[in-house]
Amino acid sequence: MAVAETQLYAKVSNKHRSKSTSVLLESLLAKGFPAHIAQKALAATGQKTIEDAAKWLHSHCNDPSLDDPIPQEYALYLCPTGHLHNHLQEFWKESKRQCGKNRAHEIFPHITLCDFFTCEDQKVELLYDTLKRVGNSFSQCFPPAISLSLHSSTSYLGFFVGDSHANILKEFALAFSSEASALADCHVKPCQKQLHLTLAHKFYPHHQKTLEQLAKCINPGETCQWVAALYSRDMRFVHYQTLRVLFQYKPQNIDELMINAGDFIYVDPTQQSDVSEGWVIGTSHRTGCRGFLPENYTERANESDTWVKHREYVFATASGVLTQTGSEPNVKLNGEVHNPSMSRSVTNVLSLQNATLRRGVLVMRHGERVDQVFGKSWLQQCLTADGKYYRADLNFPSTLPKRKDSMKQFEYDPPISCCGIFQSRLIGEALLDQEVTVSYVYSSPALRCIQTAQHVLQGLKLDQKVKIRVEPGLFEWTKWEASKVIPNFMTVTELAEASYKIDTNYRGNFPLSSLVPSESYEEFVSRSSAVIKQIITACPSKGKGVILIVGHGSSLASFTRPLIGLPTRDSSDFAQVVRKIPSLGMCFCEELKEENKWQMVNPPVKTLTHGANAAFNWRNGIVED
Repeated sequence: MAVAETQLYAKVSNKHRSKSTSVLLESLLAKGFPAHIAQKALAATGQKTIEDAAKWLHSHCNDPSLDDPIPQEYALYLCPTGHLHNHLQEFWKESKRQCGKNRAHEIFPHITLCDFFTCEDQKVELLYDTLKRVGNSFSQCFPPAISLSLHSSTSYLGFFVGDSHANILKEFALAFSSEASALADCHVKPCQKQLHLTLAHKFYPHHQKTLEQLAKCINPGETCQWVAALYSRDMRFVHYQTLRVLFQYKPQNIDELMINAGDFIYVDPTQQSDVSEGWVIGTSHRTGCRGFLPENYTERANESDTWVKHREYVFATASGVLTQTGSEPNVKLNGEVHNPSMSRSVTNVLSLQNATLRRGVLVMRHGERVDQVFGKSWLQQCLTADGKYYRADLNFPSTLPKRKDSMKQFEYDPPISCCGIFQSRLIGEALLDQEVTVSYVYSSPALRCIQTAQHVLQGLKLDQKVKIRVEPGLFEWTKWEASKVIPNFMTVTELAEASYKIDTNYRGNFPLSSLVPSESYEEFVSRSSAVIKQIITACPSKGKGVILIVGHGSSLASFTRPLIGLPTRDSSDFAQVVRKIPSLGMCFCEELKEENKWQMVNPPVKTLTHGANAAFNWRNGIVED
């Protein structure tokens, strides 16, 4: 280690160190770890136990950034506990279920006292001492109950702290920042703006009323003990997305990442454009290693899920109990807490809203297509010398429907695989289990979409009751067609003769002849907006039936956004979103009675996740070396 670096880390011996932290550091040094790496491990784990730090060091043994002198970022938050915290968590859960995720869901309920600042690893313990001393000095004047008033706008919903109490909190934050800046030689900036506890942020304007109704179920005067907590995060990944791993994956290639269920992965959205479909490249929070991983093995996590809680100071409640906590284990930051009284209030709101629901529109992508599995030359693998189709793999369909033109047209209008059939029926069965009533079915003219619609109806046990309306206007953005021409789709007559339950009396809003090869993004958006409006108009608004639309990955955004009144995405952003939509991915919109609008809510069924299954040759490795 360089002389300058040795001198820098030698400062850990200054007189302000706590005994417990010194013991942790000395234990790691005794094991042979360099001082700077030992300090890094302690800072990354909240300086809790030697076991936590040693485990971190073992996991990060191959971390290429292990020697980099990059400090953590720290923030001081005031967090509620007790009944108020439970009600806030219930709001978090219910607002996400009804209105989808917004920025507030990324972090647990809190009031920001000092926003994120950096502190060198060897000086972090000085922050702990500062928090304890400043907490002690404010313990007698800290308000037993903080005044909170609800404030709402088109993009923000939350509680504002009353002026008199806000002044005390600001003085506390200023005292902490001044002492921490002086002792730990870091720049800590106290919050001087309106202090607030955010409930929802950057949500869609049409969700404002729903969120307000849910927020009014929260009593801000509920019993609460406030905790000043010091958290840290890895400053390198502040603007990244955080994914949670659902299933273990063992690398098949040297550039792939080993992941375990429960791991967190940092993903930079700007670096995914050249990554193969279905994969992402990211950095493991657990190991610090970087590599490729299958995207469908993960789900979106919250930003704060990877934060570390270092120390907290618990202020007295009205009863006058005062507690300071030192080393505490990490807590689940976004745990779901059930509260009966809050649930009853939320149920009342739900009952009110359910009474106003009319129709639903379920837009889904088609099932797995054969060329997605076997490549563009899939048909060549399935043709005999005399041009007859045979099943070269069990995932190929057992037969292909008869069509009058050349069988070669299936290359441009491929069917779904056997797994795609299974996927579609499984979704239909799940919709049946949830008692979803499908009244109308519309499909893109692409064979893969019609087959998906057919098998979803079979799963719903509606294939003899509801017929498929083939709508050419539902076809995907023609610019993405590899052949640069509109495929020769099977005719309605051919589809009906092949036993597909087609509504032969339906006349599409957009005839096939109106589809333009390589259309512009503006033309595609205009077509999509027009066709969804015409479908809605054509389906009677009486009753509460669901309109099922089976289309493409592009359909989920292009049909639902105009329906709920959202502006068009930029074409590059649109392409990034579509790339991540899996087979049978779906969006669900519900109509609100008397308000003359639609809102997007959670689909009525769960997502469908599965892994890849590569081709297997029994000779390789079994018989032959």
